[in-house]
Amino acid sequence: MKNILKITIALAFLFTLSSCWLDNTKPNYQYMPDMYKSVGYDTYSANPNFSDGRTSQPPVEGTISRGKVPYDYADTTEGYDDALLNLKNPLEVNEANLVNGKAMFTIYCISCHGTAGAGDGELVKRDKFLGVPNYKDRPITEGSIYHVIMYGRNLMGSHSGQLTDKERWQVTMYVQQLRNELLK
Repeated sequence: MKNILKITIALAFLFTLSSCWLDNTKPNYQYMPDMYKSVGYDTYSANPNFSDGRTSQPPVEGTISRGKVPYDYADTTEGYDDALLNLKNPLEVNEANLVNGKAMFTIYCISCHGTAGAGDGELVKRDKFLGVPNYKDRPITEGSIYHVIMYGRNLMGSHSGQLTDKERWQVTMYVQQLRNELLK
């Protein structure tokens, strides 16, 4: 019985190994050939599959792109005031969020705002930017901080392209921590 099992295993192994060197000139059958060899269309070329004949289609109305979080506050003074009063940080205040907020602050904010948020960064010391506010001198909230990171304000430009939604909230959390230390 053991010999039959060994012979069967050896034959299966040899059959499997020999199948690698067979020269099959006849291709296999394809069940749905369009799935294997799809028709590629250039971005701005004509496409008969759509009613308007264009390949590039706008996003479906009412949808949100993957990875994007809608921000419902306008880039206006009214939007800033609304964010100042109503926008709240959805993240939990914990060590991991503060550590990453500090890391992002060090990369993007420290050159103007300084290490403590006193508005004394290296670019301010070199007179490249003037009037960078000290965090303790402004009536700011988590909503207003996030709004300014999102859209920018006065001389400060928007950082929404550099930071993800979560990173913006983490920086907001860290800025609040700096402000609380300055107010002591």
